[in-house]
Order: sequence, then C-alpha cells, then structure tokens
Amino acid sequence: MATIPLTHPLLGCARSVLDAAEEAKGLDPTYLSSGEKRAVLVTLSGAIEQLRAVQLSVMANADDVAVDTGARSVAAWLEHALRAGYAESARALRLGEALDRRWHVLATAFADGRVNEAQADVIARCLDELPDRLGPDLKAKAEAHLVEQAAHFGPRDLKRLGRRILDVLAPEIAEEEERRKLEAEERAARRATSLTMQARGDGATDIRIRVPDHVAARVKVYLESLSAPRREHGGHGSDDEVPRLPYPRRLGEAFCALVERLPSNVLPQHGGTATTVMVTIPFQQLRDGLGAAELGTGERITAEEARRLACNAGIVPVVLGGDSEVLDLGRSRRLFSPAQRKAMVIRDRRCRAEGCSIPAAWCEAHHERPWSKGGRTDLEDGVLLCSWHHHRAHDTRYAGSRMTNGDVRFTRRR
Repeated sequence: MATIPLTHPLLGCARSVLDAAEEAKGLDPTYLSSGEKRAVLVTLSGAIEQLRAVQLSVMANADDVAVDTGARSVAAWLEHALRAGYAESARALRLGEALDRRWHVLATAFADGRVNEAQADVIARCLDELPDRLGPDLKAKAEAHLVEQAAHFGPRDLKRLGRRILDVLAPEIAEEEERRKLEAEERAARRATSLTMQARGDGATDIRIRVPDHVAARVKVYLESLSAPRREHGGHGSDDEVPRLPYPRRLGEAFCALVERLPSNVLPQHGGTATTVMVTIPFQQLRDGLGAAELGTGERITAEEARRLACNAGIVPVVLGGDSEVLDLGRSRRLFSPAQRKAMVIRDRRCRAEGCSIPAAWCEAHHERPWSKGGRTDLEDGVLLCSWHHHRAHDTRYAGSRMTNGDVRFTRRR
C-alpha cells in the first residue's frame, strides 16, 4: 500500500489504524478465553464506533472532494472510490452533516463512544423532526435528554422515546403536534400505497406491497390468526415439508388461504359478473388427475390443484369434452350449500385429519369421493379439512383413509 503523506494529524491517525489492523490480521483468536473474546469484541466495537465518528465528521466537510472530482455529492464519490453502496453512503453523509451542523452534544457523545452510530442516527432523525416553533432552548433540552437515555436504551426504544419527547419537554403543545404529525404521515402513507406483481416464470409470483401501518396491522392479525394453529401438523407433513414451518412461510400459506376463502358475493362486479376464477381443463384430465388446467388469466396449474380448487366456492371449472365443447360450467350442485357447511361445522367441530386441531371455522369442505369422479355433494360425502390437509387430500403422493371415528388418516405413498 502506498505511503500516505503525514501532513495532518488525521492522516497520521488513519495510517496508525491501518498499521494496527495489518498487525492484527495474522493473529488467531481461537485460543482466546471467553473473557478475552468478550473484552476484544467490546473494545473493537468501541474503537470502530469512534473511528466512524471521525469518518462522518470528515465526510460532512468534504464537499470540495465532490467539486474537485466532478461527483454529484460526497456520497456519489464514495460509491465510486470505495465501491460502496450509494444508499448507505448517503445515509451516513446525512448523519455526518446533522452532527456537524446542528447537534453538537450528540456529536460529542458519538465521538466519545457514549452513543453508537445506530443510536446517533435515530436521535438525529427525531431531533430533526421537532417543530420549528419549539425554539432552540427546548431543542437543546431534547438533545441532552435523548443522549442521556442512550446509556439505557437501544435504537428501537430511543425512536419511541424521541417520538414522545414533547410529552416531557412541552406537554402543552405535544397533543397538537402529534395530531399534525400523524395526519401528515397518514397522507404520505396513502400517497405511497402501491402493489406490484411480477411473475417469476417458475410457477410463483412476487408480490410487493406498501400500505398504511393500520392496514398492515389488520392484515398481520388476519394472517396470524390463520397461520398460528398450523405451527404443528401432527407429523403428517411430507418429507420436504417440515412440521414446524418458518414464520414467513406460514404467513405466505395463510395469505393463500385468505385469498381462496374470500366470498365472491361480497366482491364487486367484474366484467358484468361476480368475481370468479375460471379453470379450464379437459374432462379426462380432471378425472385422471393428469395434465394441466388453465386459469382464465392464462396461467397453468396441475390437474390435482384444479381438483382442490373445485372444492371451494368462487372457483368455476370449465370442463371440456373431446372436441373442446363445454361439458360443465360450475354446476351449483358441485358446491356444498351454506346449510350443509353449517351442518359439517356442527358435526366435525375441527379438521378431521387425524391429530389436527384446526377449528372447523377455518376449514374447507372437501368431497371424499372427488366430484370429477362422480362424487356427490351430499353431507355424508363431505368432510372438513384445514388448508394444509386439504392440499394433502389432493396430493397424489398421499393416500387418505377414513377411520372408524370419522377422522382421515394421511400416509405417504411408498
């Protein structure tokens, strides 16, 4: 590495740090005791934080670097010179400028190692959001208070304290300021609301959505109410489906179940008819469970998945004969009536898969003998299964047998 000319103490500091790092590179920490490892980790973390404070201070005063190199900003120059991420460099630059130009007490605490970078970032953002009419004296008190609290709280709690700082310093205006802030946040959240879908080309679609917090909270409650009971499946999962699914997977499965169970009669008219999903499949393929079905939107699914969907209201099967003539367009008798459904809830009480305790209200009505194979939509031919076991019932890798007590036992085919 080329020698840096030592014309300023900061350059000398940088050189010393590099020399120390070079010396430490070859040291093996394997044989350190537990206490020594703790001491090294704590000391290094403190040193890194204090060095970071020095770096941010230099960044805040490096506008001339961008000017000399023709870069849009110091962050843009860092992105190129250090091959760093622009977003992270820009965030660090904003924090450096806030510490250098506005919040000097916080800057001193950061430089002394009493506040780490994550805490400093949260505190600076909270202070910058204080209303202008608060006045410099109260803002200074807010800064001192949050710096003091950093000795006891991490970034998450500091953010909460920062949002309520007016309750401590200026209770006479706190309620009005909170109302204004919440209204502004709600308007901004509505403007930013969006949903995009992109097919991955592998049978799955990525959905990216941004909604207001209160909507997200409701969705989370709905999904967790559907997913929480599925954390155990009584050992009936397949080889590639562990009984205890990861939390994101459980929420994803719950979202699928929620969409499938939306009642079509409460959805708006779409194209002149109630909102439905059309599944087109030749009758022979539906009966044999071979081949593929096509949704009205052009996507293709397996015949087994079409069978499962045919059990639920709002899914209309378009069954084609040998010459592609329409043999059946969602016969009403294919679906269990509301009265039959209620009777099954009273009779079954829960998912009837052996060992499953999902409540009946969260289950789906399933034909024991598939409708595509001549099954009847009679109460005796229906059984309630949770979404998980309903998938197993239509999974060719599993066999389901009715036990003497009415439960269904699923076993993996060998």
